[in-house]
Amino acid sequence: MQTTSKKLNLFDFTMIMVSLVIGMGIFRTPANVAAAVPSPAIFYGAWIAGGLVALCGALTYAEIGSRFPVTGGYYKIFSYAYHPSIAFAVNCIILISNAASLAGVALIGAEYITKVILPNSADTQNLQIIIAISAIIIFYGVNLLGLKMSARTQNILMLIKILMILLLITPLFFSSYPAAIISTPQIVNPTFTEYLKAFGIGLIAVSFTYGGYQQTINFGGEVTNPTKNIPRGIFIGIFIIITIYLTINYAYVQVIGFENLKEAKNIAAIMANHVFGDAAGKILSVFLFLSVLAYVNVLLMSNPRVMQAMSEDKILPEVFRKRNIKTDVLFTSLSVFASLCALIVFWAESFDKILSFTIFLDCFGMVLSAATIFVLRKRTKHLDNTGIYKMKLYPLLPLIFIAAYTFVAISIVFDYKKNDYAALTGLIVMIVFIAIYFIAKIFTKKLD
Repeated sequence: MQTTSKKLNLFDFTMIMVSLVIGMGIFRTPANVAAAVPSPAIFYGAWIAGGLVALCGALTYAEIGSRFPVTGGYYKIFSYAYHPSIAFAVNCIILISNAASLAGVALIGAEYITKVILPNSADTQNLQIIIAISAIIIFYGVNLLGLKMSARTQNILMLIKILMILLLITPLFFSSYPAAIISTPQIVNPTFTEYLKAFGIGLIAVSFTYGGYQQTINFGGEVTNPTKNIPRGIFIGIFIIITIYLTINYAYVQVIGFENLKEAKNIAAIMANHVFGDAAGKILSVFLFLSVLAYVNVLLMSNPRVMQAMSEDKILPEVFRKRNIKTDVLFTSLSVFASLCALIVFWAESFDKILSFTIFLDCFGMVLSAATIFVLRKRTKHLDNTGIYKMKLYPLLPLIFIAAYTFVAISIVFDYKKNDYAALTGLIVMIVFIAIYFIAKIFTKKLD
């Protein structure tokens, strides 16, 4: 097994985590949440609940990362705590889900930028595909230059993204504009079940917007002083994310209006147009495209390390863990994942279509990976009182996190007509990969 030099400091790790979470979601999913819930109170409640769940998850993953600080930890934790077939199946579908998410987000970014390049053109689909694939290829090249170069690029893009968000919320405090009318739909005696169902559907989009921080444990073996910097980075990052999300959603409702938000598309551009004028929409579209590049870059950084870990456990061929001698880059793993993303661009019709599918697959990973804390606590007792991070309120926090994502998965199942049977498709995909694992094992034994 090759060892890697620790190159990521606390700032690098925190920016990676924030970048994993804050993608295009916050500029798209608030409309989905508003459309699902009956009132602004439940709208804000869903975002607050999502933040609290993310905090529970962040604390859980902080301890997991401290107890198991290895590169590719998101795969190895499954292999360590469960049967290797579960590790193989869950991580394969997570890789597919991440590739689909990257492809969908790249296409959304391409939609924004094509409106700037060809504002009067009705048919820009081919150009959008070219731009999306070009973004993948460019940052594939950046990641080939090495982890430190991609981390520095990520820091710059993440700062651009934060500046863009500040630009959106600044008028809320320093500019005057007509107050938006926040009306509440007239619902006759809604039942608790109806509220619960609406809340669950809203949490689907909220979960996507908050998701991603769990992948930070893939960098556990490449962070300086991981027992301290991993939990610190997660604490700082999740605080930044919750603050940004609540503030920008408040700005959306105040400026656009809750009822208008339900039907809004390209929320950020609408926001800029409403406050600053038409020219601002074009400028913001460019910033949004840069935000997409940050998301593309960080997923290209993270996912090849999962393939490396799977290769180290001899689940994938040895070539997936080989690194370039000069740059220390996982060339094969990076190339395969980037190619998968580019291929998915051709068939990914829209971000909304793959949203429920992606989240349902993620629910498996979230629940199963968070539950490993119960196994790790027993198997790594010898690490207690050695300086590792141990969460307070254990086991309440991981149980809340697991219950929340189970609730989201159930909400997707009951909303099957609107999400193209995403839950059924996800189950089939997982069963197929488990079958592939055992077939490959049998085939390997015969060759031996």
